[in-house]
Amino acid sequence: MPWTVRESLLRYEKDHGADVHGYLLRTRRSAHWAHTTLEYQWNAAKKRAGIARRLTAYSLRHFFASNCPAKGIPVADVAEWMGHKNINMTFKIYRHLMPASIGRAARLLNKGL
Repeated sequence: MPWTVRESLLRYEKDHGADVHGYLLRTRRSAHWAHTTLEYQWNAAKKRAGIARRLTAYSLRHFFASNCPAKGIPVADVAEWMGHKNINMTFKIYRHLMPASIGRAARLLNKGL
């Protein structure tokens, strides 16, 4: 993960702590945020920021996953981070974002012949 994200998470854990299972985002009634809590917090943050576009928290997940292959991060890593049980699912969704992978593969294979 980017160092800025890592540092932010570590700072948050230092300031707020984590539960015994490692969850950082908790409520008084639950050990972790439910999807309804996430949606409520997301909408409140969008409102505070003046964002009127129809963006969901899930949009951020897709944005992240879309940018990984485009930057050359292996699809196997993306699949693991996204929690996909099968790499084929990740590959099928994000294959078109892998820049020039067919041409790059052909050049590598030609070098080996």
